[in-house]
Amino acid sequence: MLIAHLSDPHLTTGVLGAEPAAGLHRALGRVLALNPRPDCVVITGDLADHGRPDEYAVLREVLGRFPLPVHLVTGNHDDRESLLDAFGGTPWLGGGFSAHYQVDHPGATVVVLDSLVPGSNGGRLGEEQLAWLDGALAARPDVPAVVCLHHPPVEVGIPIADSIRLADGAELAEVLRRHPHVVRVAAGHLHRPVTATFAGTVLTVAPSTWRQSTLTMSDDEQIGWVAEPTALLLHVVSRSGCVTHTVQVSHTAGMTCGF
Repeated sequence: MLIAHLSDPHLTTGVLGAEPAAGLHRALGRVLALNPRPDCVVITGDLADHGRPDEYAVLREVLGRFPLPVHLVTGNHDDRESLLDAFGGTPWLGGGFSAHYQVDHPGATVVVLDSLVPGSNGGRLGEEQLAWLDGALAARPDVPAVVCLHHPPVEVGIPIADSIRLADGAELAEVLRRHPHVVRVAAGHLHRPVTATFAGTVLTVAPSTWRQSTLTMSDDEQIGWVAEPTALLLHVVSRSGCVTHTVQVSHTAGMTCGF
């Protein structure tokens, strides 16, 4: 199974809305250019920049004619109620009215978690959602599972990002270790591509489809935005595990020669 992993489009409206929308549109177009096409797309949070209903209307317009299944994840810039108002009951939220849900594809179980804490840039899942996750993963133990959330559950060496990571990452790891069929944990939030070992599996963080953050690894340096290339991740899931490819978007070029 092929899963395209996008993140942090930060869609908005008004004069500042064109560039984020164009970035997401380009990334989705790059997904459609892949051969074979992915089976689904996951967008790991910060779907909107301010969580406003008009921003989710833009997201719905961008996704409206996209022919592949898309699974949406909440981020700290999102608003849960507005997201559910816009997408509840649709396939974009697994057909339900919750921001955490699972989708049973033939080749993999995609489990979406909701780490949004209103009023905070950091994230938390909580005991109730972790118990739900434990049950969701136990339901299909013979099928590979990909767990998706916005906030990375581990420190990545960027102090400002580490201060607003998932607060209960250790508790999440405890659940995941009980389910060895979890072949990948997919996250966003960092606006940078990052890979780390986590809970007996691999955590992969997708870059933003809009703009990237500086690699600021010291406390005395201010983090900012840089015009680095946009990209998406392509997870190749099988019963033997998961392989992840980085697919360039903004700097994609045609093949110049064969080999």
